[in-house]
This record gives sequence, C-alpha cells and structure tokens, in this order.
Amino acid sequence: MAKVIEPTQALDVEELKQLSRELRVDIIQTITEAGSGHPGGSLSAIDALVCLYFGGILRYRATEPTWPDRDRFVLSKGHCSPALYVTLARAGFFPHDWLKTFRKFESRLQGHVDRLRVPGVEASTGSLGQGLSVAVGMAIAGKLDKSERRVWCMLGDGESQSGQVWEATMSAPKYALDNLCAIVDHNQVQQTGRVSEIMDLAPLAEKFRAFRWHAIEVDGHDHAALLDAMHEAMATTGKPTAIVSKTIKGKGVSWMELNPDWHGKAPNAEQAERAVAEILGGSR
Repeated sequence: MAKVIEPTQALDVEELKQLSRELRVDIIQTITEAGSGHPGGSLSAIDALVCLYFGGILRYRATEPTWPDRDRFVLSKGHCSPALYVTLARAGFFPHDWLKTFRKFESRLQGHVDRLRVPGVEASTGSLGQGLSVAVGMAIAGKLDKSERRVWCMLGDGESQSGQVWEATMSAPKYALDNLCAIVDHNQVQQTGRVSEIMDLAPLAEKFRAFRWHAIEVDGHDHAALLDAMHEAMATTGKPTAIVSKTIKGKGVSWMELNPDWHGKAPNAEQAERAVAEILGGSR
C-alpha cells in the first residue's frame, strides 16, 4: 500500500524526485487498468503537482477537505485527471485503491474531475479554457474574505489557445490578485500535433507580462526550480503570477515523449510494463 504523505512533512528535492517516479508509475497503472485516459499530459504535469502538494507549498488538510483556510488548486486541463487523482491519493484524500476504479461505471474517479464526488477536487473541469476564470473568482473571494489562502491553477498549453483564458488573464491584474498563480504546463504537444504548428503561443511569458502579470519561465521537470518559482509567486505583491512550466508531454517514457499518439490512449499490459521499467530506471 502506498504511504500517505502528510502536508506538514515537506519533502526535500531528492524525495520529491523519487515521489514523481512513483506517481508516474501510478498514472501508467491507473490508465492501463481503465483501458482509457490521458497519459501524455498527466506525465508532463506531475512534477509541478508533486512540488505543490508535497514541497510545502499548498496548505490543505486531507482529513478535512473543506477546511475554510485551505489553499485552492484548480486543474483546468481536467482530462489530465490521473495526475491529480494519484496526487490526492498519496496525500490521503481518499484510499489508494480508488485508483483501480478510474473511469469505471459508478466510480467517483471519472475521466474529468468532479468536485462533488472526489475529496480534494476544488472545481469540476474538462471543458477547456474555463479553469482560470474559476480560479480568478476564487481569488477575488479570498480577497473579499480577507483570507490568507492562495489559489493555484494549472492550465494546458493547448487550452491556452482559448479566448476565455485571456479574458481571465486580463481580469486578474485589474483586481490585483497577488493571491493567484497560474501554472501553464507547456508540454509542447496537443491532441493533433505540435502546439507551435497548430496555434503558436510564443512568446508565452511575454504575453502574460503584457497583461500585467509577473511571469516566470522554468524547467517544469526541475523540482528545485519549480519550488523556487512557487516561492517567488508567493512573495510577489500587487499582481498575479504566471509560471510557464516548460515540460515534455509523456515525460519519463521515451516512446510517449512529444508523441501526439499518447495524448489520450491507454497502453496495453506489455506497453505498461515497459513504461514502468523505464520510469523506475530513469534519472528522475
């Protein structure tokens, strides 16, 4: 049984790297068991999630998921639910065995996250481009409540082509939402090909700066750099922060990396065995 990690025990960088490897294995096994899911974007996002939940950044109580003073995390790219589910399970929000029910009939763990059925999920997402708007609303509520809680939102780069993302981006500095941080999982590939070829986002950090955000570019698989960026976001005042997390879709499995075929397809048992072997034998 996977060991639950309490939020009070912030892991060091080497421990975070090891946890990322373990959660990548969980992602592969969860999707393989279901026979469907989104491995590519889940594998690219997991390092940032590990830093948020287990690096001493996010404040939460797994045994009290609706604790009023908790920080909020919104997974806007809701189809990458396996990444959030394996994280929440390891944090103790629900039993690890639930992962075996992913996408099965009557399971709480459906393909897109559901805040009404899964402890720890703050917003039901899946319709791309809407999560940042939800996060802006949460951040405004935090300001009105004079609360110390912070709001973190993870976006995909493909979904950042949506117009609503930029409406939300425009509104956040108007309300000086320095309690808001957007993390863009810039994994370079969307469902049908390279982001740069379908609708190029470059220069993405400059776009956020033009909208009066504090913007940081970081290697999204470098745990130390991710933690530094998150602390920098928490120290920034008067404006929201965007962390452009440069990642590799399918990170950790060589034949999935930057391959659009693995956007939304489950490996078979033999492929899953090879993927797990690669992950556990990798450098992170």
